[in-house]
Amino acid sequence: MFELERIVQIITMVISMLGAAVVVWGVIEAVFNFVKLKVTATRDDQIGENEAIRQRLGAHLLLGLEIFIAADIISSVVSPTWDKVGILAAIVAIRTVLSYFLRMEVRQTKQR
Repeated sequence: MFELERIVQIITMVISMLGAAVVVWGVIEAVFNFVKLKVTATRDDQIGENEAIRQRLGAHLLLGLEIFIAADIISSVVSPTWDKVGILAAIVAIRTVLSYFLRMEVRQTKQR
């Protein structure tokens, strides 16, 4: 059982790093596009382009959160104690609420 726990820990770590990579990639892309916009765009384009940048960043954040949730679920499968299940439930609840509001933000941005 110890080996299985170690394998699941490694898998969880890899998945968590992928989630972090998605979030970091989104932030880097957003900052790059924002700076490029400020340097090259005219005043008329900036509001719409800012919204598009925010929308793409929100999509990266949502995907990253979903990946983190998957990693948490996988980590709790090996040794599900009530403490771990409670912590996982709290983490999933918080991330789900964050995902919900990020999705609302992305939808509102699309409608504008």
